[in-house]
Amino acid sequence: MTKLPDRFIDDRAMRDAARAVLAEDIERLRTSLGEEGIASRVSSGVSSTISTRIRSGARDVLDQAKAQAGDHKGVLAILIGAIILWFGRGPILEWIEELDNQGSETEDDLNDAAVAAAAIEGDPE
Repeated sequence: MTKLPDRFIDDRAMRDAARAVLAEDIERLRTSLGEEGIASRVSSGVSSTISTRIRSGARDVLDQAKAQAGDHKGVLAILIGAIILWFGRGPILEWIEELDNQGSETEDDLNDAAVAAAAIEGDPE
């Protein structure tokens, strides 16, 4: 038999080692798939990927919002004030109606008093 080159022997040893690692990986995969089905693996993998992407996107949006808010503080203050006024519009409108009702009652009282005074002055009794 002819003597094989040393490089060939080294390559064969590396191939055998790689084959052993691959066989272990395949056996581990078979065991894992036996414990949890493919469908549940895919759904859990997809849901974790989606939630990771959503979190990452939310962080990016928050970072951009912080940067924009730092550059436009006046606009941000006006926007927050408008939002507060929008949510408080019910009590504010009730307060304005109450003031308007008080003003019209005062006008009615003055008109009644003027009519009564005119009647007293014009009436000789």
